[in-house]
Amino acid sequence: MNTAIFHDYIGSIGGGEKLVLTLAESLGADIITTDVNADSVKKMGFDNVRIISLGNTVKMSPFKQISASWKFARCDFSKDYDFFIFSGNWALFAAKRHKPNLYYCHTPTRAFYDLYTTYKKNHSFLVATVFSVWAQTHRKVTEKYLLHVNKIVTNSKNTQQRIKKYWCKDAEIIYPPVNTSRFKFKEYGNFWLSVNRLYPEKRVELQIEAFREMPEEKLLIVGGYSSGDHACGYASQLMVNLPENVEILGSVPEGQLIDFYAECKGHIVTSMDEDFGMTPIEAMASGKPVIAVKEGGFLETVTEDTGVFIDADSLSIMEAVKKISKEPFKYRDACIEQSKKFDVSIFEKRMKNVINDVF
Repeated sequence: MNTAIFHDYIGSIGGGEKLVLTLAESLGADIITTDVNADSVKKMGFDNVRIISLGNTVKMSPFKQISASWKFARCDFSKDYDFFIFSGNWALFAAKRHKPNLYYCHTPTRAFYDLYTTYKKNHSFLVATVFSVWAQTHRKVTEKYLLHVNKIVTNSKNTQQRIKKYWCKDAEIIYPPVNTSRFKFKEYGNFWLSVNRLYPEKRVELQIEAFREMPEEKLLIVGGYSSGDHACGYASQLMVNLPENVEILGSVPEGQLIDFYAECKGHIVTSMDEDFGMTPIEAMASGKPVIAVKEGGFLETVTEDTGVFIDADSLSIMEAVKKISKEPFKYRDACIEQSKKFDVSIFEKRMKNVINDVF
């Protein structure tokens, strides 16, 4: 079966990008996208995947998102492939012309749905007004294109509930893939690790403030953001007045990231109602405990045996760091066993079964 995967854009390294590249490699599929950061693809280790670009987007929000939506809506590869998969928020607009198909929904666009009020509060009246018009229009268009989707698959119970609430659609859960065999344990070193895009909803500032009060501990933050995303201002602010014990490294090659996981003391995640979250799985596959906010997809992956749940504040982070630092080794075996539930082999098998059913 000749398959194409439509994905919004491949910019900074994130869970969505790893998922579509893993799936493309497994299926021998091509990826059709807009912006392509070849360096990110190389760092993730997927040079062998064929990627077709529809052209670059406008590097300014919301024009970036609107131009991506337009490119997907206008493209036509219907005669070139037998089956089509959509991934992301804007690639869905290719659904009308490309069937049979499947939509792997990472989440309904959060700024338009569950974080709509939060986004409006964080901007001036003028920006909020323009944003409201865009969001309301885009919701209607999205829901129109959903009518052309044959099957929805999603990444967690958390996202499944959002899909049901906002779109009144059913979705099958297939957890994202982590190649657990690539990760390894080396030691509980002298630093903590945070891996995420530098987006406001990741609440990285909570981590920084916690470590500002713990000069005896060290935090490495891995991750970046894509040009034209809403995160530019936020990411710039994080860089200002960093404490000496915190480093923001940006994106790093996959091999280096695996080494960081192998050598860190533990992993910290503070994302707001995270859709799923692949990094805790990667940390647990390395035998490392996870400090996670008690929200969203983390409730489906982290357990009391593999880490510590916290409230979304710097004090809770500090308390959890001190608790785990006393005996991090006690979490190791449970972490490794838990990670196996999300191995790439399970993802590939289930995705192939669903694709065959739809086809």
